[in-house]
Amino acid sequence: MPSSMALSQLMTFNFILMIHLKRIIHSPLAFVFVILAMMSTTTLRAAERSSHCKLEIVDINTGKRTLIREFNEVIEAPNWTKDGRYLIYNSKGLIYRIRPIPNAKPKRIDTHFVNHCNNDHVLSPNGKDIALSHLTQEDTKSRIYITSLKGRVPTLITPLAPSYLHGWSPDGKVLCYCAQRHEDFDIYTIPAQGGIEKRLTTTKGLDDGPEYAPDGNFIWFNSVRTGSMQIWRMNSDGSNPKQMTFLPNRYAWFPHIAPNNKYMVYISYDKAEVKANQHLADKNVKLHITKMENNQPTERLFVIDFFGGQGSINVNSWSPDSNSFAFVSYLKP
Repeated sequence: MPSSMALSQLMTFNFILMIHLKRIIHSPLAFVFVILAMMSTTTLRAAERSSHCKLEIVDINTGKRTLIREFNEVIEAPNWTKDGRYLIYNSKGLIYRIRPIPNAKPKRIDTHFVNHCNNDHVLSPNGKDIALSHLTQEDTKSRIYITSLKGRVPTLITPLAPSYLHGWSPDGKVLCYCAQRHEDFDIYTIPAQGGIEKRLTTTKGLDDGPEYAPDGNFIWFNSVRTGSMQIWRMNSDGSNPKQMTFLPNRYAWFPHIAPNNKYMVYISYDKAEVKANQHLADKNVKLHITKMENNQPTERLFVIDFFGGQGSINVNSWSPDSNSFAFVSYLKP
């Protein structure tokens, strides 16, 4: 789920409140002043997080971090294109691409009316399309759309909301995502062309960050079902869930498997700083890079300590050759 979720809920509340206020405030001038005050409150809450950030790539063979570009605004969730030429990220509801070389300049991707994108977006296996989670105008809830990287008019995939995208099956036929249809957020799949969604998890507690393994046989995700947010893996049909990390003092989020199925990266939070179901921005966090054998993590290669969290690596950001991944770090306020 994205950082913009709390803001969207606040905007929804403000919108409903505005309707009721209009019924009881008969002076047009007084009504305008009230609305301006509400907008100021929303803006201040949205600006609480650090707005200075760095887009970086990491060479897993050396551990070297390379700075691509610094930004004076919040950017989030890089994807790496299938041809290796670009990184895709979101900022202020829009989608951009940038070359993975130092001092490269970003260029906006035209997504038409889908212009309130959050940090849950995924590229198609053929490298031509992008699926986006967009806060729709009618209720500011997240729904999934698909468009092309060349700017085709987006197609709505998930009429039901909220839906937060995380994975696209290797054969290109299915999307997997986190959605709230009942009390909890669970993991669902839906045909990439649209259709009937299928609920894969029913266990009490938050399930989030679902992503297909490169062979398509498994879905990796994070779950708080044991009381501690950790990394899990299940069959692609939702059967046989199995816990894969057991960090004693940290909560683990957003597993991303390298295209060669030999490495995994995920982010973790100190249990003393957040609740089990929180993945907040502007925290002291760690990236864990581990080796993989037989679809399970084995040896830990190294850990990166940095300031970030929400938006740093919400979606898969591995390079096509599996030698590097991208992430976003933030400057402490």
